[in-house]
Amino acid sequence: MTDTTAAPDARAADRYEIRLLVILFLSFGFVFFDRQALSFLAPYMNKDFGLSNAELGTLSGVLALTWALAGMFAGRLSDALGRRKPILIVTVVLFSLFSASSGLMGGFAGLLVARALMGTAEGAVLPMAQSLMVEASRESRRGLNMGLLQGSSAGLLGGILAPLVVVWIAETYDWRVAFYVTIIPGLVMAALIWKFVRERSPRTPATAPQEKAAAVKVPLGEVLKLRNIVVCMLIACCYLTWFVTIITFTPTYLTSVKGFSPGTMSGVMTCLGVAWVLWGFATPAISDRIGRKPALIGFTVLAVCCPLAVVYVESPVLLGAIMVVTYTGLGCFTLFMATIPAETVPRGALATALGVIMGVGELAGGFLGPMVAGWASDQWGLQAAMFIAAGGALVVVALCFALKETAPAVLRRRAAA
Repeated sequence: MTDTTAAPDARAADRYEIRLLVILFLSFGFVFFDRQALSFLAPYMNKDFGLSNAELGTLSGVLALTWALAGMFAGRLSDALGRRKPILIVTVVLFSLFSASSGLMGGFAGLLVARALMGTAEGAVLPMAQSLMVEASRESRRGLNMGLLQGSSAGLLGGILAPLVVVWIAETYDWRVAFYVTIIPGLVMAALIWKFVRERSPRTPATAPQEKAAAVKVPLGEVLKLRNIVVCMLIACCYLTWFVTIITFTPTYLTSVKGFSPGTMSGVMTCLGVAWVLWGFATPAISDRIGRKPALIGFTVLAVCCPLAVVYVESPVLLGAIMVVTYTGLGCFTLFMATIPAETVPRGALATALGVIMGVGELAGGFLGPMVAGWASDQWGLQAAMFIAAGGALVVVALCFALKETAPAVLRRRAAA
């Protein structure tokens, strides 16, 4: 694509915004489809491997570790080079290949390597996708678009389709086949990104070379001096603990502790996916109007209740209904991982900020969180993991009070008042 200094055509920019949203929605959705597959296949893999709770937590944790390191590195590299599209294409291809390789492994060590490689590829996807999306979005749709990309996409493909599809494949064929088929959508999405995604949005005016160079040279230390960035990093640590712990141990809890059949478990987990899709776009859309900070506080209070319901609610129908209402955290992820940072840092530091927040959160909450929860579950029972998840969300509520509001509509109202 050749940049132009002419004012962008509004209708062309709107069309590109929608096209980009669809492509990135599907791309990140399949990232979570692949990431979630292990949790839903764990009951079937136990027949071959006999995984302990600690080993299951380690498999989730190592993916989060490499995801975190890759996200931080890719975000900084992208801002330094001023390029995102090539990085996005390569990582989408690689995570598809590495996800399928999990089906080839014959033991825990092999699965550990496959998951580590998969996280290395997947970690770069979100910083690249969100930085592209924020530039292409109208201000009035910024929160909504970023929520659809990160929250609803992961919920639809990773939360609704994944438990239905991978459990059906495992029941009909074999759990290994369920991993093999994950290679197909990723390769398709890489081709679509190569053909239709632009490095620069039509809404972004071209800059002179010297201005572009200055824009990307934002020291990491300057980014970390911003209060919102530091608070978002801490929130990410606790919220990743909530999310990864729930999604890793709930399928096993429902089948081994509550005695649900695989089909019933799949149905309950699908309710999480429904909530993921619903709140994935509703939460950031609401935050566009009432503000990022009050939206985070209110929806996180609900999120505290979700893992507690897993422990105390016996009816699968009632449990599924409560999960739809209380599994609100994934809508909040878009706010502290993407929208608030995008409204806090300059363009030249955007991918860096997104990568650091996601990376630190994945290291603490995604890597250490499930490992600690797995160890605690082996000591005191799987309910310990659910209490750890609830505690993580409770800490987030307290941290949110330290945020500075960034929603443009709210700031304009305050200035007018």
